[in-house]
Amino acid sequence: MVEIRTLQTIQELQLVQELEKTVWGMEPIPVHQTITAVKNGGLMLGAFIEDKLVGVSYSFPGYANGNTYLCSHLLGVHPDYQHKGIGRQLKEEQKEAALKLGYTMMTWTYDPLESKNAYLNLSKLGGICSTYVENCYGNMDDSLNAGLPTDRFKLEWWIDRHFVIPKSEKQFKIPLESVQEGVSKLADVESALSGIEKYDIVFVPVPAFFQELKQKDKLLVIDWRMKTRKIFQTLFAKGYVAVALEREQAGPVHFYKLVKKELMGVEKHAN
Repeated sequence: MVEIRTLQTIQELQLVQELEKTVWGMEPIPVHQTITAVKNGGLMLGAFIEDKLVGVSYSFPGYANGNTYLCSHLLGVHPDYQHKGIGRQLKEEQKEAALKLGYTMMTWTYDPLESKNAYLNLSKLGGICSTYVENCYGNMDDSLNAGLPTDRFKLEWWIDRHFVIPKSEKQFKIPLESVQEGVSKLADVESALSGIEKYDIVFVPVPAFFQELKQKDKLLVIDWRMKTRKIFQTLFAKGYVAVALEREQAGPVHFYKLVKKELMGVEKHAN
C-alpha cells in the first residue's frame, strides 16, 4: 500500500536527494533550497511503501502577470515502482494540498515527445497546454535528455475548474510520411500546416516509445523534434490548445488532440 505524506525535515529531504540520483542520474537539488521552499508556500510530497521512499513530487510558488500559482518542478518514481499509478497518486495529493493552500492553478514542464507523460498530464489529470519553450533547460547530459534540445510544453493544470472540450466534424490529422518496421516519420510540415486554421480540431502524431526510438535512430528523433516544434508553435500561435493524448492500440505513434481555445467551455468546481 502506498502512503503519501508531506516532507519537511532535513533528513526527509536528504532521502529525496537519493531518489533524485536514482531516477534522473544527475546532481540533486540542494537541501538548503528545498527546505526554504517548503517553509514558504512550497510542497514536497513523498510516496512510501513500507517506509521506503519510492516517489516524490516537489513544487514551489510562482508568480506572473499578477497571479500566484504553484510551480511543480519534479515528479519522479523509483524505476522499480513505475507503471503502478504512483505518479498520478502524487499529483492528486498535490492538487488537494494546493487547494488547501489557496492555489487555483499549477504549472510544470515536460517533453512533448514523451507520450507517457502527456497521457498523464492531459488525458488523466485534465491539464492543458498552449505554450512551447525551445531548449528550455539548455543542453543536458542525463540519460533522458542527452543529445537533443530540451524543448518543453509548459502545462497549466487549473485545479478549480473543468474544461469542456467541443465536438466537431472539422478535424485534421497531421500525416506521416512513412511507417516501416514499426518506425514512423512525419511528412513535410509546411504542406501539412497550410490552411490548418479552417479545422476546429487537429491531431498531431508523436512517437509511442520515444526513448526506445532514441536508441534506434538518433537522427530520426531529431527530425521528430524539429518538425513537431514547428507544428506545435504554429498551432499555439493560431489559438489552438493541447487538451489530450489519444493512444493508439497498436502502431508506432500516439496523437495529441488540439482544439481552438475559443470553442472550449469552462465549468468551475463547487467549493
